Amino acid sequence: MTALIETVIENREMVQPNHANMLDVAHGGNVMKWMDEVGAMSAMRFAGETCVTAHVNRMDFERPIPVGDTAYITAYVYDAGTSSIKVRLVTEREDLRTREREKTTESYFVYVAIDEHNEPTPVPDLMVSSEQEKQLRQEALAGENGD
Repeated sequence: MTALIETVIENREMVQPNHANMLDVAHGGNVMKWMDEVGAMSAMRFAGETCVTAHVNRMDFERPIPVGDTAYITAYVYDAGTSSIKVRLVTEREDLRTREREKTTESYFVYVAIDEHNEPTPVPDLMVSSEQEKQLRQEALAGENGD
């Protein structure tokens, strides 16, 4: 078993001009790519296997991330099947000078653990025992369902 809290991955990407669209904010495709990479890291930490993206449940872009700010991405596993792993991802815009953050993007990705032959392989059970883990899981399930 792997504890939910052990799957938490946090990462930052500095939004550079080459990441921007014509409005000088992060291009949505770059944000999605960064989220997918961090989500895969969380899934692999959970499964102990290589994981590939199988499904993106939702991708809500709520506000832009300007050039010069960072995309602060948090991912964690909140549910798992036989070989599939559900990961909640939240991106925040962060001004490193002021430390101000605000949520910009939220999504729910599904990854599949694969073996050395690129075939689906079993994953461990997800352990959710602490109050913090229960809260994180509940937030993910509610968000996944649009609540």
